[in-house]
Amino acid sequence: MDQRNVSVTEFFLLGLSQGQDQIPLFAVFFLTYLLTLLGNSLIILVVLNDQRLNSPMYFFLGNLSFVDICFSSVTAPLMLANFLREKKVISFKGCMSQLFFLFCTASMECFILAVMAYDRLVAISNPLRYLCVMNIKTCTGLIVSCWIFTSLHSLLHICIVSSMNFCGPNKIHEHFCDLPPLLALSCSDTSKYDLLVFTEGSLVTMSPFVFVVVSYCRILKTILSMRSSFRRYQTFSTCSSHLTSVGLFFGTVFFTYFRPSSSNSVEDNRSVTIVYSILTPLLNPIIYSLRNKQIKESLKKIFSKQSFQLQSPHL
Repeated sequence: MDQRNVSVTEFFLLGLSQGQDQIPLFAVFFLTYLLTLLGNSLIILVVLNDQRLNSPMYFFLGNLSFVDICFSSVTAPLMLANFLREKKVISFKGCMSQLFFLFCTASMECFILAVMAYDRLVAISNPLRYLCVMNIKTCTGLIVSCWIFTSLHSLLHICIVSSMNFCGPNKIHEHFCDLPPLLALSCSDTSKYDLLVFTEGSLVTMSPFVFVVVSYCRILKTILSMRSSFRRYQTFSTCSSHLTSVGLFFGTVFFTYFRPSSSNSVEDNRSVTIVYSILTPLLNPIIYSLRNKQIKESLKKIFSKQSFQLQSPHL
């Protein structure tokens, strides 16, 4: 990162509240972060240990939980630390690093949701060839390809943003280094980069979303062709959790990044970034575990086993 033209060496993160008492906010978001780590870790543990969940759908779900852990960990630790200190700052290099991992994990979430839609499409439209098409080699290849692509996408944006001039002010009205408030602080001409965000950035985000929409149009067509109403309901219910996650994540991302800058307000952006950076990783394991009978049974099995092991020394 070339900082020869950069006069600002650190940014002040104004955070979620400017009030004096930050302890209640720290307690709320610390609990939220712990629950996010616990919920997603349990999903990964269940997928790895239960042989009944040895299928492509749960393989992708485990990867989604891993991405959610990484995604929340990009912003939450620094935000929690800033609740407890007076000088809420992040260095220029730290800001660029946070922005890189934010782009990478957020983009990865988009692509995993698209891959999960493809998995559902194959399972519903072509069930007899499902395991042949979605074999372990294909699933692993899809995940690795997504990580490579999202890393290159993030690197492109960081190289451009880090080369911009930031002459002051250096106050970011967010709890982390996000792209819209950073561009607002730049004293460089950002018009060309704005165009890149709306073209390449839109392509990276919109491509998975369009793929999800097309996949579900085909899934819906297949479901409607089924004669049994019970089978139609049962098949559609397997997609409901995924559709909820798609709506929650893509809706907040589009609202944050693809609005005209004139319509952006600090309070609106704060509310939406909290949803997609903090609440979405928390809600995903809840959404999938509540609607999935096999995961609920596996979780009960794990907890009952742990309970028996704790009681056994006293028997």
